[in-house]
Amino acid sequence: MPPSSAPQLDAFDRKILEILQRDNTTPQRTIGEAVNLSAPAVQRRIKRMTEEGVIRANVAVIDPGAVGQAITIFVEVEVISETAEQIEQAKREFAAAAEIQQCYYVTGEADFVLVIVVPSMADYEALTRRLFFGNNNVKRFRTFVAMDRIKVGLSVPT
Repeated sequence: MPPSSAPQLDAFDRKILEILQRDNTTPQRTIGEAVNLSAPAVQRRIKRMTEEGVIRANVAVIDPGAVGQAITIFVEVEVISETAEQIEQAKREFAAAAEIQQCYYVTGEADFVLVIVVPSMADYEALTRRLFFGNNNVKRFRTFVAMDRIKVGLSVPT
């Protein structure tokens, strides 16, 4: 969303967002008490922020290791050609791969930075064959294996 059409958020909206980012199952009554609004007012604000795209999703954050995805890998990908069509194709391929948790189209030496979770290095090797070695537009990729998860989250300062 361009900055000129960004939704207008007041102090109440920002306080509601802070609470929802900590725990989106917080009852609206509890949120209302914390921000000095009625539960129906909180509900209307949450609905509006969802419709405007401020709230993008309500999801559960899962520990990857608890579901057998113990290895987190960061990958820088450099492509050969950066035509709009080829960049869009790469975006679609990366977005479709279940192993890719996050994908960013970036400036600098790399064109993309990926966050990947896999159960084993063998699974990562298979993924590299499919996504990188099997892609004629991938020039090179660089892998960084996470040794420890220090801070993980998608919270945005409000």
